[in-house]
Amino acid sequence: MTGFAREAALHWAAVGCYIVAAAVFAHAAFFDRPERARWGRALALAGLAPHSLALALRWAATGHGPYMMQYEVLSSNAWIAVAMLLVFLRRRPAWTPVALAVLPAVVILIAVGLFSNPEARDLPPSLRSMWLVFHVVFNKLAAGAFLLALGAAIALLLKARGQAGRLLARLPDVGGLDAVMMRLVGFGFVFWTVTIAAGAVWANQSWGRYWGWDPIEAWSLVTWLAYGSLLHARLFYRVRGGTAAWMVVGCFAICVLTIFVLPFVLPSLHAVYFQ
Repeated sequence: MTGFAREAALHWAAVGCYIVAAAVFAHAAFFDRPERARWGRALALAGLAPHSLALALRWAATGHGPYMMQYEVLSSNAWIAVAMLLVFLRRRPAWTPVALAVLPAVVILIAVGLFSNPEARDLPPSLRSMWLVFHVVFNKLAAGAFLLALGAAIALLLKARGQAGRLLARLPDVGGLDAVMMRLVGFGFVFWTVTIAAGAVWANQSWGRYWGWDPIEAWSLVTWLAYGSLLHARLFYRVRGGTAAWMVVGCFAICVLTIFVLPFVLPSLHAVYFQ
């Protein structure tokens, strides 16, 4: 079995666990069986094991972190999302509906990555920088925080519409959901700010300029402005509840474009590394 075949097999094993975990979480949410949510967490954790091994094999084979090719980027983003979800649910076990937003997204990320170019490449000189590591790590942390905020926004909208169920009933009221949602947005905004700053320093080391209006640079600024505008509206105009939740959904759509779509379709300096 080739190296990629082993990685693919491990990834599909993780996908199977994540799909079953999502189904268990859905059963717990829609059939009023909140006690089943712990099985969903156990299955997600079980999926994280082969997923971690697949990334470790890739890292060992290439000699660099999983941030070079589209396959590596999508898989590592999915890993971060699951890990942050499990940490979040460990501290707030009643928030299991958030998993219904996170796990399907994770399955899609891994599937798209597996059907992309699996070629392993050496790290070019422009990527051999500690600032790139900061850039990538904080970008993934920001994406994970925004994804959790999206899950909280969906739960808030369901409660605001009067949806019932024992699992939703275990969540805080709309005000509590709103508060946690905005905290997650705040964390993500800070992480995204560090992402841009570290990326600018790395760009100066690699290309001799801090900012060049590369399409991905421009869209990362658009994403930063979108979430910054949301926080500004919250602080100065007291935007909250359903309005804030829909703004979180809109901001997340922009974030998805910036991280998961545009780098793979627009010609840019960033896109060169993902082809």
